[in-house]
Amino acid sequence: MSSKRVGRRTVALSAPPSVIAYANIGGKMEGEGPLGDTFDEISEDSFFGEKTWEKAESAMQKKALSRALDRARLKTGDLDFILAGDLLNQCIGSAFSIRDFGIPFFGLYGACSTMGESLALAAMLIDGGFARRAAAMTSSHFCTAERQYRMPVPYGSQRTPTAQWTATAAGCTILASEGPGPYITHVTCGRIIDQGISDANNMGAAMAVAAYDTLSAFFQDTGTKPQDYDLVVTGDLGELGHGIVRDFFTKDGIDMGPNFQDCGLLIYDREKQDMHAGGSGCGCSASVLNGYLLSGMRSGKWKKILFAPTGALLSPTSSFQGESIPSICHAVLLSAQR
Repeated sequence: MSSKRVGRRTVALSAPPSVIAYANIGGKMEGEGPLGDTFDEISEDSFFGEKTWEKAESAMQKKALSRALDRARLKTGDLDFILAGDLLNQCIGSAFSIRDFGIPFFGLYGACSTMGESLALAAMLIDGGFARRAAAMTSSHFCTAERQYRMPVPYGSQRTPTAQWTATAAGCTILASEGPGPYITHVTCGRIIDQGISDANNMGAAMAVAAYDTLSAFFQDTGTKPQDYDLVVTGDLGELGHGIVRDFFTKDGIDMGPNFQDCGLLIYDREKQDMHAGGSGCGCSASVLNGYLLSGMRSGKWKKILFAPTGALLSPTSSFQGESIPSICHAVLLSAQR
């Protein structure tokens, strides 16, 4: 059996799976942002017709999965696996959303990197011959995240300048062994990086080194540079974290160029919407990918996108105990050609 590994941490898929369908759901704030028209559905009701915000997050995932299945003209029984996660304790947003679908389920926790993690694992399952079709999905909700990680929304706590706004959004990608593309051709698994930052309101800085580490590994393993891609898109670093990553590469003599973007900077108008450092949350990169980015690839606007969402692997308990914030970044290369 020939090795599919390229360098230390990157995998080159021999039979790159195709994106056959995708969908995204957003809340009111996401609909008012610059990418509002790239969402399949926007809800003005933060509860999405449910009684709690946690149930609302599950409802978003159900809608995203159902829309993606309809777009692919598939039934739930046509999926071999679904890989999904969210920010809630024990990933209840995903588990409760999928419990009635009867699809074999892998629950994942990569914090805001979960869209990259689920895509990477789904792609490798298909490339390895263990599945024909698999879905990758995740979500976040501003109110559930605030209640769990910081202060309940009714408390009205003041946000710091480095704070990011957790997106109320969900995204779902369906991959298959055959299809018109775009294709996932390479995957780079992230390492846990901890720089000792413990401020939960400054996660962009905490995650920046993980993004730099994974992107550096990808470029080194593949022998490529940022300019070889139409876009290099990190997930949810926001203004501060994105700037830190750019500075790190500048010190290495690498110019990331104007095509270096971040989902947390794309999803909102930070000035008009008062989003401070930008967006965050599992649903931020998931909804940007499953709307703006994949639609752009389908239309021929972009041929190669390096998608690298980042995650802060903290919990309320670890924060209360004064622990620092370990972070991770998973990279997935999307290409119009196999």
